[in-house]
Amino acid sequence: MRQTAPADRTADGRTDGETSGETSGETDGENVFGLITPEDWFRIPLLPEERRAASVSALVKRQFAGVDDQPVLRRQAEEQLLGAAEAGVEQGGVVLYLSFLEAAGIPLSASLLISRIHQRFDGLDVVSALKGKGEAALVRLPAAGRAARRRRSERTRESRRLGTEFADTMVEYFVPVPDRDEVLMLTFSTPLEPIADSMVELFDAVAGTLRWQKTAQPTPKQATQTAQATQEPRGQQA
Repeated sequence: MRQTAPADRTADGRTDGETSGETSGETDGENVFGLITPEDWFRIPLLPEERRAASVSALVKRQFAGVDDQPVLRRQAEEQLLGAAEAGVEQGGVVLYLSFLEAAGIPLSASLLISRIHQRFDGLDVVSALKGKGEAALVRLPAAGRAARRRRSERTRESRRLGTEFADTMVEYFVPVPDRDEVLMLTFSTPLEPIADSMVELFDAVAGTLRWQKTAQPTPKQATQTAQATQEPRGQQA
């Protein structure tokens, strides 16, 4: 498994951390989350759009490295990945992980969408709201602390389109962001219903690595220097 944040290399070759939102005046900096994921899970930042498109393009290029005679298949793969990424944005997602793990030559398809919900976390209220569909309970993550967890099955639009007889198995975690009225939502999903329990064990292991790190705010002097640097005219001769 690999460590994927606070600063991790994405599919487009750049690095960044996932932030919980803008810095508030009540904290010393932004709350940055980190996860440890399997080596063959690829990370696609969803915002901004240019970054998303570049990351998908880089991922397709990597997957089709050395394959020059499948332009139609390559284009279809890129369209499917872009569609999945755009669907994640519509759900409030900030980053999408896709699994390309294989076991005995069989793809272990899975995804993880990380989203932000701008509301206060109340564990009992969350569990009560989730119980209508699936198994919901309060849990405690080793580093991130209290959270709500729900496991459920769902026949997604994609599974219906593909005509598969299996429902997707989904595991959702709702984790309060420190010092903010905000919740981080982790949505794991796999279409592999016959081995769903094993995949859920993997999902729980990944969720268990979630941790928070506070980034340092710049000092007043650093902030002034940065502002001056951005205001200086560029491209002029001295």
